[in-house]
Amino acid sequence: MNRKLIRKVAKIHGVSVKEVRRGMQSAIDYAYKNPTLHARCVNSEGNKPTPEEVINHTVRRVKAIRGTKEVLLNKVDKLC
Repeated sequence: MNRKLIRKVAKIHGVSVKEVRRGMQSAIDYAYKNPTLHARCVNSEGNKPTPEEVINHTVRRVKAIRGTKEVLLNKVDKLC
């Protein structure tokens, strides 16, 4: 799924998959210079997550949020 998503983003923006991955990793690297609590919630095998790990984490969070009847900001902030 992650590869398909990255390919789709590349196609939509008319760039290569490599360029999309490089842009995502650049954003991740910037975010992890001073990571927030939310950034530290992303499961990663290394110091910084890969684009695929960020996508997996985001998909899990969205599914968790959709599964709740009430989505209150303070409840969402507690999800990792």
